[in-house]
Amino acid sequence: MTIQHPVQRGGDRRGLFERLAENASNFTSSPAFLVVCLLLVGNFVAIHVVQPSVELELLAAGVMTCLTLLLLALLKNSELRAEHAIQRKLDAIAAALLEDYESRNGKGGKAVEDLRKAIRLEDQV
Repeated sequence: MTIQHPVQRGGDRRGLFERLAENASNFTSSPAFLVVCLLLVGNFVAIHVVQPSVELELLAAGVMTCLTLLLLALLKNSELRAEHAIQRKLDAIAAALLEDYESRNGKGGKAVEDLRKAIRLEDQV
C-alpha cells in the first residue's frame, strides 16, 4: 500500500476503493442517506429514552462512531479529488496564458517568469 494522492494511484484505471468512494459519495449526497441518518439518530435518541442496558447503548454509540469515521474517509477522498481536478484546470489555464503571451510578445517579463515557476512547466517535461 502506498501513501499517494488518490488521483495518482493506479494510473488511469480506478481501483476498488475509488469506485466505492464515488458510489458512496453519490449515495451520501442523496435524500435516501438523509433518511438513513435521521433513522439512526432517532434510534439513538429512542435508546436513551427507553434506558436499556449499557451494552445496547454502547452498541448504538459504536454504530454512530463507525458511520462517522467512514464518512470522514469518504469526505477526505472526495476533497482530494476535487482539489486535484481544480489544480489541473488552473495549471492548464496558466499554461495556455503563458503560451499565448509568449507567442505574441516573445520572451516575457517577471510576471511571465513567476507564472512559469508557479506551474513548474520544466518539471512536467
